[in-house]
Amino acid sequence: MALAKKYNFKDVEEKWMKHWEESGIYKFQLDSKKKIYSLDIPPPTISGKLHMGHVFGDSQQDFFVRFKRMNGYNVLNPFGTDNNGLPTLRLIEKEKKVDSKSMDRVKFIELCNKTIKEEFIPMFLEDAKRLGLSADWNLFYSTIDERSRRISQESFIDLYKKGREYRTESPSLWCTECQTTIAQVELEDKEFSSYFNDIKFEVSGKELIVATTRPELLPACVAIFYNPLDNRYKDLKGKLAKVPLFDFEVPIMEDPSVDIEKGTGIVMCCTFGDQADMEWQKKYRLPIKNAVEKDGTMSSLAEKYSGLKVLEARKKIIEDLKANNLLIEQKKINHAVNTHERCGTPVEIMTSKQWFIKYLDLKKDMIKWGNEVQWHPAYMKNRYDNWVEGLQWDWCISRQIPFGIPFPVWYCEECDEPVLAELDSLPVDPLVDKVPLDKCKKCGCTEFIPEKDIMNTWATSALTPTIVKDLIKGTPAYEKIKNKPFSIRRSGHDIITFWNFNTIVKSNLHYNKKPWEKLLINGWILGKDGKKMSKSKGNVISPQKTLEELGADPLRYLSASARTGDDVSFPEQELTNGKKLVNKLWNASKFSLMHLEDFTDSKVKLEAIDCGILSKFNSIIKEVSDLYEGYEASKAKRISEMFFWSEFCDNYLEIAKDRLYNPDIRGADSRKSAQYTLNYIVLNTLKLFAPLMPFITEELYVNGFENSESIHLSSWPKYSKSLKDESNEKVWDRFVEVISFVRQEKSKQGKSLKEEIILVLSKTDKELLLESLDDLMAVTKSKEILIGKELEVKWM
Repeated sequence: MALAKKYNFKDVEEKWMKHWEESGIYKFQLDSKKKIYSLDIPPPTISGKLHMGHVFGDSQQDFFVRFKRMNGYNVLNPFGTDNNGLPTLRLIEKEKKVDSKSMDRVKFIELCNKTIKEEFIPMFLEDAKRLGLSADWNLFYSTIDERSRRISQESFIDLYKKGREYRTESPSLWCTECQTTIAQVELEDKEFSSYFNDIKFEVSGKELIVATTRPELLPACVAIFYNPLDNRYKDLKGKLAKVPLFDFEVPIMEDPSVDIEKGTGIVMCCTFGDQADMEWQKKYRLPIKNAVEKDGTMSSLAEKYSGLKVLEARKKIIEDLKANNLLIEQKKINHAVNTHERCGTPVEIMTSKQWFIKYLDLKKDMIKWGNEVQWHPAYMKNRYDNWVEGLQWDWCISRQIPFGIPFPVWYCEECDEPVLAELDSLPVDPLVDKVPLDKCKKCGCTEFIPEKDIMNTWATSALTPTIVKDLIKGTPAYEKIKNKPFSIRRSGHDIITFWNFNTIVKSNLHYNKKPWEKLLINGWILGKDGKKMSKSKGNVISPQKTLEELGADPLRYLSASARTGDDVSFPEQELTNGKKLVNKLWNASKFSLMHLEDFTDSKVKLEAIDCGILSKFNSIIKEVSDLYEGYEASKAKRISEMFFWSEFCDNYLEIAKDRLYNPDIRGADSRKSAQYTLNYIVLNTLKLFAPLMPFITEELYVNGFENSESIHLSSWPKYSKSLKDESNEKVWDRFVEVISFVRQEKSKQGKSLKEEIILVLSKTDKELLLESLDDLMAVTKSKEILIGKELEVKWM
């Protein structure tokens, strides 16, 4: 079939996208005997449309998926979306202009589920398919669907029975904007400008200067601490300090953790300002005083400042301290503040009853579990180790929001004893479903209170290996993998401490095994300014616009521009380079196919120059294959492309033309040798690029090569020892050096490449290139070849 003059990516992509899905090219074979390559994919948080971060990571994942499929694996590559919890709640509130706090809970949940199903998932899937992702779209899950709710609730019940979950009244991290608890993993440090305020406390009629960045917590002060090695304050031990503006007294105590050099060396302990306050309160059994309400306003404890927002109260208290001559000095500082990564609000620490997974006692095990997984790149494991070593809290998994997966729990109204749902009834919603007991086993009470909180979304996302296996339950394939780790997971480096860490923990707590053999970590694609893409910064680049203007292949090409794990500023030039490669593949294939219409590969006697380039290409196949096995797509792309452009297009095609166009002069066997070389290199070059650029390679392959249904189901090129020919590689290399020299000489003299010349070769060169002199004369436009001392061009 003759190819069109120009490549029309829109028509081609639409055609193959439809064909791949309808024909099930990427379908996981449930009863195949092939070796399984299984993926635990990152279910992207539904935000409406695919963004450039999804494109970057998902494309890199797809490179290796396609490579494995072409190497004979039965690939389990499902697709999921994360539609659970706070991210979805905030999205629905924004898009539908509703307030979940004031809206009926059942109606809000219905609105969330309807919008996700009818609007966001279809839009997201359309973009993912346009990108050319080779997922099995029949194996789809959502982290809020019935299967995920059941598995998440089963996980809760299992860990509760194993003694790994507990509910307690405890200080926990609280977001006053989202009005829910959050976990340590959801913290993000942000730089804020603030002041160190040196404030006068009174001790036995004398001044004591305390430095603090949070004077609004004065009403929650429960103690003053100094380091026992600090001789300035030794005489204060056991005395009482009067808190300014509020006129109550607190004890002065010693603790070795106080930093002598920080501020005045005197620290006030408030419940709770930070982690140190929590540790001191617990260590010394100090009272708990909450100065901040859950909505971020000051409590009645703050007296006249009650009802003010935290920053407003801070401002008013500082004004009053100044007015009463109680503020000695203010020093402007920039310091890191813990914020909620979802909304950027500074986090408070508040006491409330929450569910936790107990795991602080497992830190040594966590390090060991991390070592059992192969990390690509290996240095990314440092982030995991650093996170484990810095853990300070058990995992708080309860959230005070209406949308998410409910805890399968009711409580006895009399004694607060938890009652768990029966496993065969899952999933349940305690606010709707009936408690499975008539009376409490502990006290006999017949009244029960349903749990209103929902589970943190990461508590469900950490179960994706279980969810994916459940998609194929009851099949021969399930029996093969049910007790095995997945082959690989790919994720961004930003969620090592979220998704990857929590999945490793849950897999070991539930099944005592690692979740995957390998963990592939991709970097971020940043704005052109080198900063994280953000609408507020105006540096967001739309993948939808790029897909519309250039197509999927150049966008995927761009995604292979960074080494595994590396961040990269948006490399716009790579889009241009990708488009050029698409066009070059089209034109080179079109030229080659034109000369291959009568080709059969039987009884081919290869010429020296053809043996040379085939030998070099054979080495490229091995190198590129090894790089894909090592998850280095960017290097594989670069090496494949360099050979294709420089060796094949710039040189070989020009060398072969005389034999292809003039078989009556050069001979049929000589032409057939060139045809064989064209066919072998173009076919296998398309296969080398197929993981990166699936649309252009499929179009060219199906219209000109082999009889396979799809290039993506064809065999990956294999290294052949029989093609290795070092002696003829020397012929090829010297041949290319000679024609490069001739081109340079013509360019220096301002002459056309078609200018006829007399070529002078050394005796050594002529002997080396003896079998290829006809090709050399043709490509250099030489009327004659003479022997001289060195390489030289003579003008006619």
